[in-house]
Amino acid sequence: MKKKKIPIRKCIACGEQKSKFELIRIVRNEEKNVEFDESGKKNGRGAYICKSEKCLTKAIKTGQIARALNVKISDESLDQLLEKVKIYANK
Repeated sequence: MKKKKIPIRKCIACGEQKSKFELIRIVRNEEKNVEFDESGKKNGRGAYICKSEKCLTKAIKTGQIARALNVKISDESLDQLLEKVKIYANK
């Protein structure tokens, strides 16, 4: 029996490659809204980030999230992303 291939993704903040399931996906949908993708299957352009507050803060400061998703992100959306990452980081 063939072994199932594990998808590898790269964190946009630290550049570390990990399994897709070890990272958090942030997605830009058709309405240009940026949101947290819990299922990893939402439609839209996606970017992956580590489950750490440090990586998300770095990506926000350097503008890597906006660059990866090709959209200007509102402060409200960034605050929501920070809250979600804090929840996942503490799990």
